[in-house]
Amino acid sequence: MTRMKRSMAGMISLAMVFMLLSACSSSNGSGDSSDKGGASSSEVSSSPGAVNDVIREPYEIVIAAPSALAEPKDLALVQKEINKITQAKVNTTVKIMVVPFSNWQQQMNLMLSSGEKLDLMVTIGAPAYAAQALKGQLTPLDDLIGKYGKGIQSALEPAYLNAPRVKGKVYGIPSIRNFATNTGFMMRKDLVDKYKIDIAAIKTLADVEKVLKTIKDNEPDLAPIVPAVGGDYGMLLGYNNRDSLGDDYGVLMDYNSLKVTNYYETPEYAELLKTLRRWYKEGYILKDAATNQITGNQLVKAGKAFGYITNMKPGYDAQQSITAGTAMVSVEIKPPVSTTTDVTSIMWAIPQNSKNPERAMMLLNMLYSDKDLVNLFDWGIEGKHYQKVADNVIDFAAGVDTKNIGYAPNWDFMMGNQFLSYVFNGNAPDIWKTTAQFNTNSTKSKALGFNFNPEAVKTEYTSLENIKKQYLNGLNTGTLDPDKTLPEFIAKLKSAGIDKVIAEKQKQLDEWAKINHIQ
Repeated sequence: MTRMKRSMAGMISLAMVFMLLSACSSSNGSGDSSDKGGASSSEVSSSPGAVNDVIREPYEIVIAAPSALAEPKDLALVQKEINKITQAKVNTTVKIMVVPFSNWQQQMNLMLSSGEKLDLMVTIGAPAYAAQALKGQLTPLDDLIGKYGKGIQSALEPAYLNAPRVKGKVYGIPSIRNFATNTGFMMRKDLVDKYKIDIAAIKTLADVEKVLKTIKDNEPDLAPIVPAVGGDYGMLLGYNNRDSLGDDYGVLMDYNSLKVTNYYETPEYAELLKTLRRWYKEGYILKDAATNQITGNQLVKAGKAFGYITNMKPGYDAQQSITAGTAMVSVEIKPPVSTTTDVTSIMWAIPQNSKNPERAMMLLNMLYSDKDLVNLFDWGIEGKHYQKVADNVIDFAAGVDTKNIGYAPNWDFMMGNQFLSYVFNGNAPDIWKTTAQFNTNSTKSKALGFNFNPEAVKTEYTSLENIKKQYLNGLNTGTLDPDKTLPEFIAKLKSAGIDKVIAEKQKQLDEWAKINHIQ
């Protein structure tokens, strides 16, 4: 994470998607896989005449984007510079609505249901996106991409562009960033050095446990391990031992299989809970982990924690070092995996409320192909908000810092093609080439592209959500005794209809696999 950024953990705890979020700084758009080379912004269509007909009349595009921060004070100035580009190329101006993450879903539901004008919006989380698509609140994009999305098609591999399909149609376009996550143990570097902890020897949770004992024995005022964020995942946010298929109500325990399994009944889950229970009883886990809502990096910053298990990606150590206020170092304990949830957690959609979806797609195409436009959205105005210190590396402008900067929305991971964004000083200049390789080398779930529609089991789904809220925090932090509580939890899930949900998910997955010729 760059010095210009604030902590993304608040966003993660509110949206709980993602096991993938947190923005790194940008690079030069080089790389392979998901970044296949952006098209120029003029390449909005293979039919220039059709484009000219569509853009003859001026149009204002209303964009809604979430932020963990207040609306930047210089937003109007940046918007004015954005409009110079968009007016010249597609005869369009933009109006950007910055909506707090804490109010995002409520605000979007209100706008989508009221018919209020909205041309482009971010979707957060696979379940919310699928629900909006199935309600008819989003515009199908296949034809629009074909006509006006050449830059999008050039920048996104077909596997990622097709991942958001719901009932055969694309309603969202993933922002280009990491499309995979790996599991790691993030630790305070000063204590790793102090106790000569060999991080290269940490490969399993058993190895992690040895480190926790060292910290417990020598640093009695610190919690050796804390949750990465608050919420149902407890200590296990980002622990990649399954494809959750969006919600964990029926998962794939084998990434190369299409067999849907009740995760909570698996030996793997039971063993994880026993480990966490042991850690809790030994005093390794934060005592109030089940109710804690403070993120792991902020607990480290406050001098209360040593480390946390988290999902990671290239550049994550640098990012967490900034948010934690001290140097952090990590070790991978599960390799990178790419699932539908990873790809579709942050996307762009055109609401049905749009009065001109063609123009909205043209502007969206520019966010995947026009470097100048991307960097205006990401970093603001050169010379005022940032300055270049190398060919593709930037730093604060003269006299500017985190306290007085007028534009730092912390959303470059959302704004289309992040691989076109500048790298903020302190990050590896080739971060996006590394990220593209990370995406390419990750294990791809066989179900990549499958989106579950819970409509047929919505009553059971609601009941399952309520039960999960009652039990999961306690189980996934080691606070509750799994020998007693896990069977009780499983029984209540079964009573609420989890088997019916799993059967429906298996049915849909089988149908999806048949349509897509996946065996």
